[in-house]
Amino acid sequence: MDKKAKKERQAAFDSLPQAIKENLTPEEKQLFLTADIWPETLFEKLEEFLIKE
Repeated sequence: MDKKAKKERQAAFDSLPQAIKENLTPEEKQLFLTADIWPETLFEKLEEFLIKE
């Protein structure tokens, strides 16, 4: 992942409501910031903030 993508992911994470961020485990936070493929559980927790393509 390039530097621009990392900054965009961090900005997206920072824009989440505090309650959602607190509901994520440290592992899920790391996956949010770096993973190419997210586990289904992370999608479920972020469902209302994701745009389906």
